[in-house]
Amino acid sequence: MTFISYLLKQRFVLLSLLIINILGTIYGYYWYLWQLVDTPLHFLPFVPDSPTASLFFVFVLIAFLLNRNFPLIEALAAVTLFKYGIWAVGMNLGGMYVSGVISLANIMLIASHFGMALQAILYAPFYRFTYRHLLIAAVWTIHNDIIDYVFQMYPRYPALKEYIPQIGYMTFWLSVVTLLLIYAVAVRKERYTASLVHS
Repeated sequence: MTFISYLLKQRFVLLSLLIINILGTIYGYYWYLWQLVDTPLHFLPFVPDSPTASLFFVFVLIAFLLNRNFPLIEALAAVTLFKYGIWAVGMNLGGMYVSGVISLANIMLIASHFGMALQAILYAPFYRFTYRHLLIAAVWTIHNDIIDYVFQMYPRYPALKEYIPQIGYMTFWLSVVTLLLIYAVAVRKERYTASLVHS
């Protein structure tokens, strides 16, 4: 883990991930565009889940490049990156299974969203947020679940529209598991930590 942490804090790696996450964020908002045009204004901040997660991480990476920490943004990024990364992997796998169609777009989305979840965990040693910041992130993510599945603002996957109640139920428990995991790797006193100072 020491070598991985050393590698992850190098400027080249941070800059590369920054570019990747900026491009991914732009594509993510573009992917949601057709849904956003039909979304009531007051729900807009809560609909594009994955690109907002990667946007949080863009600010985290910028802070890391400046040898700084933005604890609240780190908490929001860690929770949403992992949750929506795993969620999107599941949704795309489910969509391919139900439809019987395997597309290049699905494979790309699975790989990119798995990368989202992975980077959330790999950078945990560098986070400096506390349980208070994690609590705010918890409110954000559970509130997002309510917006998605009570007010029907969930991301649209036509192939899975018959399974929305089950998806909503599993999404809630994914939020719970995510919060417990992020607490374990980023908040508890016994966790592994690494210095942000890079070469």
